[in-house]
Amino acid sequence: MSTRMNVRTTLVAATAVAVSAALAGPALAAPAKGGEHGPTRQAVEAAVKDGVPGVTLTAKDGRTVWSTTAGVGDLRSGKSRSADDRYRVGSITKTFVATVLLQLEAEGRLSLDDSVDEWLPGLVRGNGHDGRAITLRRLLNHTSGIYDYTADETFGRTYFLKDGFFEHRYDTNEPEDLVAVAMAHEPDFAPGTSWNYSNTNYVLAGLVIEKATGRPYGEEIRRRIVKPLELDGTSVPGTRVSVPQPSSRAYSKLAETATGPTYDVTKLNPSLAFSAGEMISDSADLNRFYSALLRGRLLPPKQLKEMKTTVSVGVIPNTGYGLGLMDRKLSCGVHVWGHGGGIHGSTSEAVTTADGRHSLAFNFNGDWSGDADAVIEAEFCGT
Repeated sequence: MSTRMNVRTTLVAATAVAVSAALAGPALAAPAKGGEHGPTRQAVEAAVKDGVPGVTLTAKDGRTVWSTTAGVGDLRSGKSRSADDRYRVGSITKTFVATVLLQLEAEGRLSLDDSVDEWLPGLVRGNGHDGRAITLRRLLNHTSGIYDYTADETFGRTYFLKDGFFEHRYDTNEPEDLVAVAMAHEPDFAPGTSWNYSNTNYVLAGLVIEKATGRPYGEEIRRRIVKPLELDGTSVPGTRVSVPQPSSRAYSKLAETATGPTYDVTKLNPSLAFSAGEMISDSADLNRFYSALLRGRLLPPKQLKEMKTTVSVGVIPNTGYGLGLMDRKLSCGVHVWGHGGGIHGSTSEAVTTADGRHSLAFNFNGDWSGDADAVIEAEFCGT
């Protein structure tokens, strides 16, 4: 069994991202606010027809904000999704973490050219891993070669498949233990010689923030980003197992296929993701965050340029990965910057244009189907 994930649906290991049979009953979409946005609404409806239980989406273009929802937020009650839903954002967390590290660099408290070992002595060792040869920059752009702990087969069976999930969903994982899982394997490649997405990189980045500041990484995110931008729907839950209201249920197949029973996986201890993907937010907050980031409100010009300096991502055409930030060239030539994220029962995307003017964020409350790229293409290209 392989539990290696694709870039978009990070932390949904062992769950196949494939087309499943549509849920019984028609897909119902709530009317969009502030305009027609026909192609985007059609793409959202198509995701539900494709098997996603429900979708919530908000876009902001200039001063115009509009939202739409489709499907359901609760399969038992049939309750609709809300435009105000909070949801687990998975690896979108990585952009927040990278932003804090870049702020610390701007303050002269660390350098991205520091080695991992300078901050976390001896933690990255074993089977060819060596933190003395890996810089913080290589953590942030996934060129470190460090093995992805979520690709470990035992970890996958324990947390991503049905029997293991229901036995261990409330376990607390220490970040050092997540790193130790990775250290039991050989590196994917020598540092700087290739690219591979690894959640271990961002667990380490979170630990570096804690070492540099003396405070939990989540507290730094709250102090530096959440509070200044007034992101009232955004939180770093730590070990809290629930999602604050308003929110919908989250669903997964907890299998390697996209068929079979659907399980409610809303409650879980997100420490299994730590700073690689534990955060909760809503669409309006994500739009505000990425817009502020791209407009230079969170980083000085030098650090924003570093963040936007990308390396090639061979597995996804027309995509580059910067420091916790992805650049995607769409079919119509538009470039959008942002990140995707997945965790049990939740698949999310948040992107914005380089000028921060046009932003889009949305969530599927299922992790086995739905074409997120089609929604992005529809919003920015009208197709």
